[in-house]
Amino acid sequence: MLCRARTPPTSTSEPAFFKSTFPSLTSFLLLKVKQRQNPLLIILLCVSFNVFECDCILMRLRKRKRCFPSCSSLHKVDEDEIYWRHRKKDEELEWSHNSTHLVSQFAQCFSNAMVGSRSWIGALFNRSNTRRNADYLLTPIQEQRLQRLQERVNVPFDEARPDHQEALCSLWHCAFPNVSLKGLISDQWKEMGWQGPNPSTDFRGCGFISLENLLYFVRTYPTSFNRLMTKKGGKRATWEYPFAVAGINISYMLIQMLDLHSEKPRCLPGINFVRLLGEDEEAFDVLFCVAFEMMDAQWLAMCAEYMDFNEVLRATRLQLERELSLEDIHRIQDLPAYNLLYQ
Repeated sequence: MLCRARTPPTSTSEPAFFKSTFPSLTSFLLLKVKQRQNPLLIILLCVSFNVFECDCILMRLRKRKRCFPSCSSLHKVDEDEIYWRHRKKDEELEWSHNSTHLVSQFAQCFSNAMVGSRSWIGALFNRSNTRRNADYLLTPIQEQRLQRLQERVNVPFDEARPDHQEALCSLWHCAFPNVSLKGLISDQWKEMGWQGPNPSTDFRGCGFISLENLLYFVRTYPTSFNRLMTKKGGKRATWEYPFAVAGINISYMLIQMLDLHSEKPRCLPGINFVRLLGEDEEAFDVLFCVAFEMMDAQWLAMCAEYMDFNEVLRATRLQLERELSLEDIHRIQDLPAYNLLYQ
């Protein structure tokens, strides 16, 4: 007995939309790219097309009957018809699952791409902004103060220099006015949050400016400094971040974030900071104090421990970048987080 080859039944019920969506979408997007349309618009259009397609598939499946005639049915059902119905149903369910999965994955990629200034979608926007921002002009006072700040950034810490030794001793006396320091190399330094008995070794990651930042902090905002150093307030972890070393990391983070190693900053937070520097020459030191308070607040909010410090510092940087990008910031005191210094 020869078996009849199973051929799929012909049907004209398949919407033309599903056969032409991807080619037409590709052509449409290529046209938009050639026209140099906004990249965000193109991404949103991709999401809209895929979501619409997935919704149409699910609607078709809901309308389709999920039952097949049984053997007791009065209607005679061809064996091939049942076979192709089952196969078509399986293909449609797999298609629906893959489309839904594709949309969810695309949405996840889209959300990831939109977060952070170093994301690829952010780079598409910042590429043109960088070219435009690189052309801005500095006022004479802005240029002068930026140059002095950059000179401070480039000074390494030298434990053999008397002025650097004196600055380190001044930091101790300001932080612990009633405790005499036994020497520049002593286990006492660990009480302030240095990693070892010789704090000079911790300045390798940054320069002398990080010590200047700590000195400014303790002299200008002593209450805030001591509250953070002694870890007062909030639910603290068993293994807390080392205070002094955290200050060095914050100084380094600010230098990178504000693009101070360039001739002039090219990022929006850096450009806005130069304007603040034109209004107040101590803007960088004040920003350090604000950033330290922001970091500690993030630490408490995230219930962080010692090994989470880098993640907390990244979150602090993102928040600080957002605040420096606000349009109504004309002075360093206009930053929303500035009030943290007076808790």
